Amino acid sequence: MNNADHKDLRDRPIRTFGRTGGRALSPRQQALFDTRLDHWRVPPPLPAQFAPDSLFAGAPPVWLEIGFGGGEHLVAQAGVHPEVGFIGCEPFVEGVAKAIAGIEDNQLANVRLWPDDARLLLEALAPASIARTFILFPDPWPKRRQQKRRLVQPAFLNALARVLAPGAAVRFATDVASYADEALLAVLSSGQFDWTAERADDWRLAPADHVTTRYETKKLGDCAPVFLDFQRR
Repeated sequence: MNNADHKDLRDRPIRTFGRTGGRALSPRQQALFDTRLDHWRVPPPLPAQFAPDSLFAGAPPVWLEIGFGGGEHLVAQAGVHPEVGFIGCEPFVEGVAKAIAGIEDNQLANVRLWPDDARLLLEALAPASIARTFILFPDPWPKRRQQKRRLVQPAFLNALARVLAPGAAVRFATDVASYADEALLAVLSSGQFDWTAERADDWRLAPADHVTTRYETKKLGDCAPVFLDFQRR
């Protein structure tokens, strides 16, 4: 089975992410994707008001990563925080396959994957059911005519705010200056989040608990990484 055969991962109109397919998976990645995705994925279709803690033993607090790329940050955070349940969203097939490999190589039991548009998951989640969210280096859509596709828009922020518990932390990171400015303005304008920065180093330097991603090391953006931490009111 090749990547194009997975109907659940097809592109959708007005999407905020780029391609979902890329170079061919390695034999191991393809085998894991074909045989282990159903074990690790959040099972569709989701009922309304879905409680994400029901995916994990003991109903732990749940953290959400939107756009986990190759899964480096997701897997590392799950390893450091076995007391937390993690849901990672990523429509890119190669990233999903890499995440499955990382989960199994590290013998993690506290991760579930949503291999599709994160907005579909947000629509189904129960209110105040997520304790923390990471949005790290989302597709920047750098050309002006493309910027309407950027993930951080008012409708997305309203959907995210609905599922976040009061006091929940949100981390947004980008290496594109216009996206950093736009995201900060959008989040603060929503009136639902507080920016926790107290000095410039709070957004200029990587937070102590940050895990560097493969994308981040490529330095493809037009500025040094910017880390914006917010708290749900």
